[in-house]
Amino acid sequence: MTEIVNAGGEQVHVVESGPVDGVPLLLTSGLGGAWFDWDPTVELLRDGYRITVFDRPGLGLSPAAASRPTLRRDTAIMEALAERAGRPVIVVAHSMAAFPAEALARTSPERVLGVVLADPSCERVRPGATVPRLGAVLTPLAAATGAVLGATRLATVAGPFGRRQILRRTSRRGEAVPDEVVRSVYRRGTVIGTVIAEEIAYREMAADLARLRDRRPFPPVPLVVVTALGDLDTPEKRREWAEGHAELAAMTPHGRQVELPDALHMVPLDRPDVLADAVSEIHQASSETA
Repeated sequence: MTEIVNAGGEQVHVVESGPVDGVPLLLTSGLGGAWFDWDPTVELLRDGYRITVFDRPGLGLSPAAASRPTLRRDTAIMEALAERAGRPVIVVAHSMAAFPAEALARTSPERVLGVVLADPSCERVRPGATVPRLGAVLTPLAAATGAVLGATRLATVAGPFGRRQILRRTSRRGEAVPDEVVRSVYRRGTVIGTVIAEEIAYREMAADLARLRDRRPFPPVPLVVVTALGDLDTPEKRREWAEGHAELAAMTPHGRQVELPDALHMVPLDRPDVLADAVSEIHQASSETA
């Protein structure tokens, strides 16, 4: 089932599948991603879980955002979707979406059964560091850029081309859906403007999450952090990425890291088996402690 729902004051495109009485999963894509990035993972899980995949405002088939990307906004969206599920959810987040996924666990632990982070962003922000707050100024420019590209039809070329170039560097599998579905999303000027806006918001969101960590503990729920190392070209980068993810896994005594030496960044496309195993592991662990 696919529909547009109100969540946290935003209109978001939601795709639901699986038995209505299944353990609820909430899946959220990385920067610029769309619901179909999760299709291979959903295929492995749909028989036993009630799965909700959503597009953040302005991405996928979601309408343009009412407010700019922030940690608070994206966490509120996830909280509303978790509440809509009716009971605690297992959150599966890719890349930049790890920021609001972690924030949700910290601010609304009663709504979270466990967390799977797929090659998550793990930006380190030094204590006391000043992060430029440019989002409020630059986000309208990003939206205007997207609108111009859409109005001039340049988005029909630039969007799909950009998606192909990014996927060539981050996935060995490629798209899980037909080309016309991909084009229907990435030819939208709104999507291009939103991708730019999320890039602008990235450091702000990382800084806000760092401050939240000082105020709210991570709950003692199962956590699996999946680390892809195949697209990092030096031993130093691989070591730093793995160490950052190890720190995330250590946020809870029930955390575990899974390293994939040859996997690229688009883990939901390329290694859905690993994510499905992580979800099953969390489900089993939560059942044993219930």
